[in-house]
Amino acid sequence: MRGLYLITPNWDDTDRLLALTKRALDAGVALLQYRHKDASAALRLDQAAALLALCRSYAVPLVINDFVELCQAVGADGVHVGGTDASVAQVRSALGPDKIVGASCYGDLALAQAAQRSGASYVAFGGFYPSLVKKYAVTTQAAIVGQAKACIALPCVLIGGMTPENAAPLVARGADMVAAISSVYLAPDVTAAVHRFTELFEPQRNV
Repeated sequence: MRGLYLITPNWDDTDRLLALTKRALDAGVALLQYRHKDASAALRLDQAAALLALCRSYAVPLVINDFVELCQAVGADGVHVGGTDASVAQVRSALGPDKIVGASCYGDLALAQAAQRSGASYVAFGGFYPSLVKKYAVTTQAAIVGQAKACIALPCVLIGGMTPENAAPLVARGADMVAAISSVYLAPDVTAAVHRFTELFEPQRNV
């Protein structure tokens, strides 16, 4: 796992969501997460199924935020859980050994270590910066990236207000993926926005 981890916005307009997601996938997304906290169950099912079909055509994994049953219903590639969702162990038990299970660990290294022991596939830290989408205390320190890479054998994901500019020094510390919503979906040029993120992971780049 390395590169841009794209997370969908809370859009009810499925056609718009699919059109911009396709543009982003064309430009080089590494992993897609479907996240729509406010949708009806029917809309979530429709959107998740449509996004999965799109992701399959690009060989990009689709992870579902929170809803284990939705992941199972559409046959998605995994689930991402937060601190108030089902535990990593519960999700791993429900999905089996082959699915992706991601865990939000905020700024807590011990939580990330526990997630690894429970069978997580990756750990996500943040928020590092204020977000247009989620409200949280911006308390995660940049040093946690290096600390995590030294003691956790899992990919490290950055979340929270990410732009190519503010993610760059964190990628330089060893982060494997950058998660973004608004910086891509609300960008004037989705393709250019994705390219700016993927450039952070080019081997020759010096930050």
